[in-house]
Amino acid sequence: MREIALHLLDIAENGVAAESRNIHIDVIEDIKNDLLKVSVKDDGRGMDAETAKRALDPFYTTRTTRKVGLGIPLLKLAAESAGGGFTLETESGKGARIEASFRHSHIDRMPLGDVGATFLTLLVSYPHIHWVFKYQVTSKDGPTNSFELDDEEVKAALGDTPLTEPDVLKILRGMIEEGIQALAPQTEY
Repeated sequence: MREIALHLLDIAENGVAAESRNIHIDVIEDIKNDLLKVSVKDDGRGMDAETAKRALDPFYTTRTTRKVGLGIPLLKLAAESAGGGFTLETESGKGARIEASFRHSHIDRMPLGDVGATFLTLLVSYPHIHWVFKYQVTSKDGPTNSFELDDEEVKAALGDTPLTEPDVLKILRGMIEEGIQALAPQTEY
């Protein structure tokens, strides 16, 4: 994968496959401290200690659609190669939390990618999941601003109208893009 946003998509879909009902995705760009941190937290099946250890092996997967599980190991490698770190916290029956951090200015850090499109894709593809998306930026001068979308409010306002209704998609896309773009100018070094 060439973008961090695609890693987030893959890991969130793992949470969906693990029968999560609630998934939180956080993206934190801390320019002041030269840090980019992403995390996905779910309340799915989780993993026992042995499975969690094996999840870091690219030649292990529980999926039946392919024979390798590159998502988690590649994200771990990408984070460590860009001066960051990786953690996987999980317990059987209690969900999982995956976090990757990168030195924001590191020459080998892959691009963040289109986080807004990732959020929108997950929201409309898995409407039965309660999604919370947070994008936070701390500028070089120190102020922190954030955009957060909790889909419960959106779903309540829509009632029976599906998220895939063209007008709803247009509004959701605009909300997400505007929320993220409002923070973007602060990410310059």
